[in-house]
Amino acid sequence: MPAGEPRSDVALPVRAYVAIGANLGDAQASVRQAMQDLDQLAQTRVAQRSSLYRTAPVVSGSADQHSGPVYTNAVVALDTTLPALELLTQLQALEQAAGRERPYRDAPRTLDLDLLLYGQSRIDSARLTVPHPRMWLRAFVLVPLAEIAPALVSPAQLDAVAGQGIERLA
Repeated sequence: MPAGEPRSDVALPVRAYVAIGANLGDAQASVRQAMQDLDQLAQTRVAQRSSLYRTAPVVSGSADQHSGPVYTNAVVALDTTLPALELLTQLQALEQAAGRERPYRDAPRTLDLDLLLYGQSRIDSARLTVPHPRMWLRAFVLVPLAEIAPALVSPAQLDAVAGQGIERLA
């Protein structure tokens, strides 16, 4: 191959966004560890990290019903060449390694990793829906996402979740 010509066998990275949350054990430490672990995934690097935020747990989409202790949340931007389903598999492996159990919907958790966006892709499969179907309803996703990618979240979207309690941690 002549010098200067692009290689056709090298995948270009995709910018993906992952929401991180935890509300069991030392949740702040779990979120920070998840950020480090995400940066160690094959073919993946953390490009941006939001601040950490404290939020009340949400049950079935209702901020009025709470289940368990408060959450620590954040969002990271990843540059990855992993296909979306492989990235999801890796996220679920990190959750399992952190002791994640799923005894019931909205159960408290040691670690929750949600693939929010995968480039411009729209995916609707049995295992994965991207964009994440409830991300636009959740302050704990939109506020940290707006911090690191303000062009992705409109003021109207932030206004729609303004009543949900969220506090930026120092």
